[in-house]
Amino acid sequence: MAVQRILLYPNPILKRMCRTVERIDAEILQLVEDLVDTMEAGPGSVGVAAPQIGVSLRVCVVDVSNSRHGKDNNHGRLLMINPEIVASSGNAVMREGCMSVPDYTGDVERATEITLRFSEPDGTLREFVASGFEAVAIQHEMDHLDGLLFLDRISSLKTGLFRRKSYK
Repeated sequence: MAVQRILLYPNPILKRMCRTVERIDAEILQLVEDLVDTMEAGPGSVGVAAPQIGVSLRVCVVDVSNSRHGKDNNHGRLLMINPEIVASSGNAVMREGCMSVPDYTGDVERATEITLRFSEPDGTLREFVASGFEAVAIQHEMDHLDGLLFLDRISSLKTGLFRRKSYK
């Protein structure tokens, strides 16, 4: 259990497609713990993905339950191995930030409802529908697994990217 250093854009690891986890073993379980510790230590963080700490595997964690945007609509702490979105609907633009791009936020269009499937650390396959802020946070973290940052989803860097006043 350890807080890991967050890689910052333009580190090339952040732009790599992550490999599928073939087997959940002690190394993967440690990775999940490190992701949780790193998320909890991050200022206002609601999620973190393995490539953000330098590991190119399809593992991420999300927990919006302590966020004012997600506290009333969430599935608790999600420890996701090989997550995939199997359906999505709706769309909305929300302001997003990222620990790997600490000086900026941006307006990003995302699905407002997703059906998500993933393996939990104990190997259990889980599937459910997420909506609102939780769905956005999950999509943001899953983008990291595909080598995408929120910067890649901003339609206009001129009008949709904003310098962050403070990072807390």
